[in-house]
Amino acid sequence: MKIYIASSWRNQHAVEMLTEILRSKGHIVSSFIEQNYESGFGAEKGTSIEAWIASESGQRSFDFDTNAARESDLIIYISTSGKDAAVELGIAYASGVVIYGLYAKGEDFGLMRKVVTTWFDRYQDLLSQIDKIKI
Repeated sequence: MKIYIASSWRNQHAVEMLTEILRSKGHIVSSFIEQNYESGFGAEKGTSIEAWIASESGQRSFDFDTNAARESDLIIYISTSGKDAAVELGIAYASGVVIYGLYAKGEDFGLMRKVVTTWFDRYQDLLSQIDKIKI
């Protein structure tokens, strides 16, 4: 199954670990973190955010993230995250992609939390549910 994890750089390690677990189970996982590191950028871009957004690398990241959100079979949202992840959820929802969310204290989504098909409190429960999906 094709999976994209929508989250924030503040959750980098959780994204990396979940990516590794899902790949070990045979899933294809698109990682915004890997894509950025492959482009020579990590959590710190080394330049102003405005310059990076206007750069070719910023465009590649934008294309990668929006395409992954639109073309995956499943989106996993790790909360709490920022505006970019929220937009990715909107793209996925509008594209008919199933969205699972990992709830964390401090999550401040209001009404739009309804775009998430199912919320999980524990990553083990999320993984168990993914194991049941047949695509």
